[in-house]
Order: sequence, then C-alpha cells, then structure tokens
Amino acid sequence: MGFCDEILLVDNGSTDGTLAILESIAAGSKNASFLKILHPRESHELLKPFAGTDSWVFGVDGDEIYDPAGLEKFRPRLLSGEFDRHWMVLGNVMHCDAIHGGLAHGHLSPPSRSITKLYNFAAINSWDGDTPERLHGGRPAFRSGFSEGAKRRLETEFHWDAAPLRCLHTCFMNRSSEDGTIDSRENIMETYCGGWTNWIRRVARRISGMPEVSGWKRERYARGERVSVDATPFFREGTC
Repeated sequence: MGFCDEILLVDNGSTDGTLAILESIAAGSKNASFLKILHPRESHELLKPFAGTDSWVFGVDGDEIYDPAGLEKFRPRLLSGEFDRHWMVLGNVMHCDAIHGGLAHGHLSPPSRSITKLYNFAAINSWDGDTPERLHGGRPAFRSGFSEGAKRRLETEFHWDAAPLRCLHTCFMNRSSEDGTIDSRENIMETYCGGWTNWIRRVARRISGMPEVSGWKRERYARGERVSVDATPFFREGTC
C-alpha cells in the first residue's frame, strides 16, 4: 500500500470473497477507492485522466504478489527521476505453479516474459483506441522524446535475488476459492476477443465440464528450466 499515493481497487464481477475484501481495504484507507466494473475495458478509462501528468501508473492483477520491502526501497529511486526518460519499467518475475514450505516454484523471467506494468504517464498525451483492459492495446500518443521502445528492462540487469522490482505471478495456480482451474486461467484477450466463435467455444467447454486452460500463458510464461526461489519476503511470517 505504501508504494502508491493513490490506489484504485477495481472488481470485475468476482463471485467469491474478493468484493468484501476490497470494500474493507477501501474503507480503511484514505488513499484507496473502490469501483465495480462490467467489462475490463472500463479499468483503462479510469486511468486516462492521468495521461500527461507527472504520474507513474502501477497496474497489479489479482494473481500478482510483489516484494513489499523491495517496493519500499524502489519508490525513492522512482521519485528521484532515475527512470523519467523511460516509458515503461519491467521487473523480474517468477511465474508460479506452486507456493509452499516457504518456496515458490515455477519459471523465471528471463527467459520467460516479464509482466510488470509500471508506466510513466508523463511520457504520453493520451492513451486511446481499443483497450480491452487497462494498460493493454490502444494507441498511446507519445510526447516528444518518448516512444514505445523507451523501456527499462530491469529483469535483464538483475538476478532474482538482487532484483529491485520483483513479483510472484501465480498464473498457474488457483487464485480463488471458486476457481476450478487446474492449470491456468485464460487471460483477458483470450476471454473477450474472437467474437461469437470464441463465445460459443467457451460456452461449449463449460457445458462439457472441460477445465479452463490458457495455451497463451504456457507459451510465454513457462519458458526455461523450472526452478524454486525463496518466497518468504513476499508474505507475512508463516503464511506461505
């Protein structure tokens, strides 16, 4: 919570206990607000007013867990202007298929793809177009001196143990008490794109009882050797 000056908590139709948790967090925090949306694209609309302002926008999904001590140390670097000439900052990620006994198991980025979403909104005048979810798709209108390629890839500069920005991405784990997934949930693009053909395929799969499995995630997040890392810095003592 201390990493951000303002927190937008957004719920897109959850059916477990998430709603009550988010409402409780918002009620107990002066800098957090809670909103319910009907489609993921609405979450990007909430961010448009920040375009052109001196703001870093940090997108965090429900299956992402960041190192709190790491964020605390990273915030002063971000505010110092060290990364102001970059449009996006990418960090180290462990794409997890299991967390137990104080260890997280899965695939590291690199060689897998990083998923951290830390954007410099001072680099753009606007971000419009087809944005199926926040910080994805569309057409950012860059200010002079910036471009899509102006990214700082910290995951290529630091080993996991020394990474200043690192995340446990639980994409191959059940993240809800009502999530029947045994492999990986489909992402937003897989769920909402593809028109009627995709909708019919998803309905048929649910009727037949087939589990939801994302080939997209397997291809991008399960690269390289399966390894294990210390997960204790990410949790309160005794919770992992």
